[in-house]
Amino acid sequence: MTDAPRRRPKVGAQIRRRRQDRALTLAAVAQLTGLNVGYLSQVENDKASPSLETLAALADALDVPIAWFLLDTSVGPRIIRASERPRRAVPRSSGVMTQVDGGIARDIAIFEARLPAGERTGFHEHPGDEHHIVMSGTVRVTQGDAVVEANAGDYVLLDGTLPHDVEVLGDEEAHLLIVYPRGGHSELTRRD
Repeated sequence: MTDAPRRRPKVGAQIRRRRQDRALTLAAVAQLTGLNVGYLSQVENDKASPSLETLAALADALDVPIAWFLLDTSVGPRIIRASERPRRAVPRSSGVMTQVDGGIARDIAIFEARLPAGERTGFHEHPGDEHHIVMSGTVRVTQGDAVVEANAGDYVLLDGTLPHDVEVLGDEEAHLLIVYPRGGHSELTRRD
């Protein structure tokens, strides 16, 4: 077996980009991490290979998970064409939801929903927060004793673990963009 040289992960560019995005100087990062400015410069220029402990300190200072520094930056954007989106039936409604992200996002699920006038989802619950952006129409969101009405352009945040209902008000269908944590709405059924 040949002892081939191991490839050293290069994280400097990601660290520098994140530091600059946060408008921090090397001196500021040094102060936050307790690391030497010269060493940080070497890390950013891939002349020094940081330990996991150093990466953890940098991740804390730059407010990202440690794995963020190790992601391959050569992966380009991915696209889900509107015609390729998985379609889902809205429980207890004739409305339709399409999964905007196509199921490829790692941590969230993004849905576009169209609910006919007068429809309601019925009370349901699921893990995590639920974010609604009303694109058009008017909806009434009920959760326990709390009731809010939202119009086009409004944003509604609710705790999905508590039973909630969304009702379309008026004569116009409601068009919503809804964001859940991944797996947050597993009761949606596929409609092809």
